[in-house]
Amino acid sequence: MKEKKVFICSNCGHNSTKWEGKCSSCNEWNTYVEEIINRESATEKKKKTWQGPEKKTHKPILVQDVKHSTTPRLTLEDKELSRSLGGGIVPGSVILIGGEPGIGKSTLLLQLAIRSNFKVLYVSGEESAEQIKMRAMRIGLTNSSCHILTETNLTKILKQAQDLQPDIIIIDSIQTVSSPHIDSTPGSLTQVRDCTSDLQVFAKESNIPVFIIGHINKEGHIAGPKILEHIVDTVLQFEGDRNHIYRILRTKKNRFGSTDEIGIYAMEASGLKTVENPSELLLSQSDEQLSGTSVASTIEGLRPMLIETQALVSQAIYGTPQRSATGYDLRRLSMLLAVLEKRAGLFFGQSDVFLNIAGGIKVQDTAIDLSILASLISSLQDISVNSKICFAGEVGLTGEIRAVNRIEQRIEEAARLGFEQILISKYNMKGLSKKNYPIEVIPLSKIEDLVSQVFS
Repeated sequence: MKEKKVFICSNCGHNSTKWEGKCSSCNEWNTYVEEIINRESATEKKKKTWQGPEKKTHKPILVQDVKHSTTPRLTLEDKELSRSLGGGIVPGSVILIGGEPGIGKSTLLLQLAIRSNFKVLYVSGEESAEQIKMRAMRIGLTNSSCHILTETNLTKILKQAQDLQPDIIIIDSIQTVSSPHIDSTPGSLTQVRDCTSDLQVFAKESNIPVFIIGHINKEGHIAGPKILEHIVDTVLQFEGDRNHIYRILRTKKNRFGSTDEIGIYAMEASGLKTVENPSELLLSQSDEQLSGTSVASTIEGLRPMLIETQALVSQAIYGTPQRSATGYDLRRLSMLLAVLEKRAGLFFGQSDVFLNIAGGIKVQDTAIDLSILASLISSLQDISVNSKICFAGEVGLTGEIRAVNRIEQRIEEAARLGFEQILISKYNMKGLSKKNYPIEVIPLSKIEDLVSQVFS
């Protein structure tokens, strides 16, 4: 056995015999990490590794001669997870779930294990069997075919999975699993990459889907080499603020479905509860008309949602006015304030401005710009916005109200929740008939129209 020191790029997985400031493969700076690898002969490695079914020799065939068969997916009771995966679990697929510590990754997959009718092998390298049983009892244990394995040795895990032949395998987490054939610490780039590759080979040969929980680094990306996300079939990102109850399961990659789907959950004492109608939960239940609030129609993935934007504009006590945004891009807020001062003659230079997206969710949809302007003007002038008015429009630097995508879905969602008016861009009116909706559609061309329509 020969020991070799190599430097591996954490971004692309490229190997180098010496440390370099810039990766010659992906051109990223300061991404090389030192790893010590013990080289084994091919015969020694073959004796130690997991032995699956004998591989067939594949020969090239014509595309028209390929036999196409639709593989039935495993149907889940969790509709939000099923939607994020594209309609269920594809047999033999490898699914990677990442997220911040404490966001609910383990809870989500433990619910899948104990609330389904499948034979599940739950492999934990972070908790004992007693700890998992305590969480399962709190969530509600209903599946008698859930097997718990507290093991970090990959060879032993695959051997147990081969003997048990479960319907689903869950690995919690990939950073704790290690292969005995690699002389490197668990969680290192080499261990994470090779263990994931072995799990992928096992999943494809046995046709058993594998869920993998992955930690994230301080930049918010999944820890390990970037090649890890290329190995798996699906990458799901669990997002949310731990100070709020709402969580979003966002699809980053999916070889068997769309990447536009999301799942929405509410974290409660009894576990994660699916939220099938988020609009009703994200809107304020107060009947009192207050200034600084308005409702925006946004799109998360393929789902239309109505959210409440809250703004507070007050006189600056200190010399430099404060700017703060929660759930929204602070730089875009500064741009909208500059547009209001330049195009509408409303001055915020001596005022503190605080913006909040209710519910603790983060919104990147620029269609909420119009609602944010309405909230800012409402708080500045201390005039409340009618609670039956909804907004959907992007604001440009010249003050024009720009068109947004999927306007029909936004209007239908506002009408379904009982809103009487929706203000949109006049450029969205092409091919749109007002008579088709039980809600008044009001077109706007610039922010001066917004001021005259809502605050006159």
